[in-house]
Amino acid sequence: MYRKYIKRILDIFISLSGLIVLSPVLLILWVLVRLKLGSPVLFTQQRPGKNEKIFNLYKFRSMTDEKDESGNLLPDEVRLTSFGKKLRSTSLDELPELFNILKGDMSIVGPRPLLVRYLPRYNEFQRHRHDVRPGLTGLAQTHGRNALTWEKKFEYDVEYVNKLSFALDVSIFVATVGAVLKREGINSETSATMEEFMGSAEGKEQE
Repeated sequence: MYRKYIKRILDIFISLSGLIVLSPVLLILWVLVRLKLGSPVLFTQQRPGKNEKIFNLYKFRSMTDEKDESGNLLPDEVRLTSFGKKLRSTSLDELPELFNILKGDMSIVGPRPLLVRYLPRYNEFQRHRHDVRPGLTGLAQTHGRNALTWEKKFEYDVEYVNKLSFALDVSIFVATVGAVLKREGINSETSATMEEFMGSAEGKEQE
């Protein structure tokens, strides 16, 4: 009952309430990002959602568009400004994902949506992370985030899928609020914070 109906109702209520209450913050951030990093203010990127359906993820941009002499973008580490680092450390760059949650692309709690190019690299076990909507935060984000190996992250993701419940979602949400207040929040998974996932060494399904 919770998985099929109540979770989605709560997502709509919380995301809509969040957008209303945080609208002044969103407006201020919009202006600051525009002034400090330029246009576009929002970073949009395709990500796989539930059942690997592709959607457009929204975030406040945190990097510049600096390019080398050949016209290629500089590494993430170079383009990530001090202002961008503050946005990520406070997880404020993630606030536009509330629109994704309201639309039904995402949930408040679930495995983080990663890159589309990772899809063919998952083994059968890891692919189950897409059995539910991706989330603003998840079990892996409250158990070490980027300190974890990719394999351990995916173990937590699939564990969440298997144990999904109201009590688990509440515990993850509360833990996330505490982590954000400590500036140990749910930064996005990019090469600036985590090496790219190239596939697990073991191709067999895990127990």
